[in-house]
Amino acid sequence: MTKVLVLYHSTYGHLEKMAEAVAEGARQVDGVQVDIRRVPELVPEELAVQSGYKMDQAAPVATVAELEGYDAIIIGAGTRFGTIASQMRNFLDQTGGLWMKGAFVGKVGSAFTATGTQHGGQETTLIGLIQTLLHHGMLIAGLPYAWQGQTRMDEITGGSPYGATTITGGDGMRWPSDNELDGARWQGRYVAETAKKLKT
Repeated sequence: MTKVLVLYHSTYGHLEKMAEAVAEGARQVDGVQVDIRRVPELVPEELAVQSGYKMDQAAPVATVAELEGYDAIIIGAGTRFGTIASQMRNFLDQTGGLWMKGAFVGKVGSAFTATGTQHGGQETTLIGLIQTLLHHGMLIAGLPYAWQGQTRMDEITGGSPYGATTITGGDGMRWPSDNELDGARWQGRYVAETAKKLKT
């Protein structure tokens, strides 16, 4: 059985929805087990509630120790000033022990993100996540142009060859579009297929 982990952080629920789509795509591949986990929230609960954070997310909170058991890890994190949200950065910074023993070498890594605006740092955030995965020795699977949705010109849409993305709008009121969710599903399936081939 090939095991795929979708690991994410979502403040307001946009990346939670993208993570669910990524997992849905990965589950389309026979012989693949897919789990969704989220990283711990660092903002104090009282402040998070006051700030409108989505507190009722169904995914269990991940531990660093469980990451080693997966053949592929697809990471989703929002953008803060053009880079990875601190909650995900904090979690990944705790994986040094796994790096020391090469726990992820030869496994598949992938990333997805969300920004408030079209030019809010989607690609820089994805590259930042991919750099971490490369330091762990992972093989990177992005969102190739084989997925035609990222070349659309009839609507504003996320999507990058580095990974699936969504645009939330400056007020956070825009939710992932059908096209963006389709890209997330395509990426999830692609990662799962790749991991399965590598394991056989």
